[in-house]
Amino acid sequence: MAFYTWILAFHVMSFVSWMAMLFYLPRLFIYHRENADNKSFTDIVEIQEYKLFKYIGVPAMWATLFSGLAMIYLNTGIFSSGGWMHAKLVLVAFLITYHFSLGNIRKIMLENPHYKTSKYLRIYNEVPTLLMIFIVIMVVVKPF
Repeated sequence: MAFYTWILAFHVMSFVSWMAMLFYLPRLFIYHRENADNKSFTDIVEIQEYKLFKYIGVPAMWATLFSGLAMIYLNTGIFSSGGWMHAKLVLVAFLITYHFSLGNIRKIMLENPHYKTSKYLRIYNEVPTLLMIFIVIMVVVKPF
């Protein structure tokens, strides 16, 4: 099981990296939206959005998913330890959906920097925080 703990450590590091992107990219969208009429600013933010999503977010998401699947493969009995794992996987599915929605928003904002309002983007920015809270509770507390 020493190999399992290495995978677990990699999984946690990947998850932290993925969450960093999920927390920061919507914040860049807010800056992008609020400065939509400042072309020199939006040109820089668009590069940051692209690199954050493509070079940090996408690899971190896949690393999180593959390491998580590896841990499930090595410990299939985890599904008989309660419903917490099932709930966690549903929440992770929502997180993956959110991830891809950010990629979609990024592409839309390239064509329409006035897409959505700052208020909408600020509220949308809270989604990964809520999902992360519930995922961590499922894994640490295992409430059911």
